[in-house]
Amino acid sequence: MALPVSLHASTTPQELEFIAGYDMIEIMPSVQTDRIRVLSGTYGPLDALKTTKVPLWMALHLKARKKCRIIPPAWLTVDYLQDRLSEETSDKAFSLLPFRYAEIAKLLLDSAAEDIESADKIRLILKDIHEARQAKSREGLHQVNDVNVRVRNICALELNDIRPSFVKSMDILIKLSPQTQQPYEEEDTFRDWSMGDDSYPVAADSTMDTEW
Repeated sequence: MALPVSLHASTTPQELEFIAGYDMIEIMPSVQTDRIRVLSGTYGPLDALKTTKVPLWMALHLKARKKCRIIPPAWLTVDYLQDRLSEETSDKAFSLLPFRYAEIAKLLLDSAAEDIESADKIRLILKDIHEARQAKSREGLHQVNDVNVRVRNICALELNDIRPSFVKSMDILIKLSPQTQQPYEEEDTFRDWSMGDDSYPVAADSTMDTEW
C-alpha cells in the first residue's frame, strides 16, 4: 500500500521500526554463547535461563531461531495501556508513553506475540490509543502560531505524522508574520530513548511555550 502524499517528506513506518530496533530489551536465552560483537556494540555473553539485555533487533533475530524468549517491557501490559487510554480520552494532553512505544509494540506483537500476555487485547488498546493521539496531534495544528509551540509527551509516530503539515504551516505563518524581515534559524532536536529497563521515559518535549 502506497504512503499518502502528505507523508512522502517524512520518515517511513519501516524506517521508524528500524530505528526502534536499537532500543534495548530483556530476553531469556535458551542457549549459551560468548560475547556477540556487532557494529552497534558488544552484547552478552548469553547464559541459558539467565536474563540479559540486547537490542530489539537482536532479540527478534534470536527469537526467530527459537534461541530466546523475549521479556516484554513493563509498559506493554493491558493494565498500563488501559490506564493510558483512559487518560487519552479524558484529558486534552498526551498521556505518558515511551517515545517509540508504537514501533516497539508492533515489532514485538508481529514476531513474539506468544511471549506477550493478552496480545490480541493489547493490539486493540494500542489501536484506540493511536487514534486518540492522532486526533489530538491534528487538533494541535490548529493552535500553531508563528512564535512558539509546546508539545508534551508526543511520540515518534505522531511527530512523524504531523511533520509535513507542521513544517508547511510554520513556513506560511513565518512568511505572513511582520517579523519575517528578521533572520531566523530552525533547530531540530532528536531524542532516542532506551527501553531496556522498567521505567516509562517521557517522550520528546520541546522547550517552547504554547501548550497543546
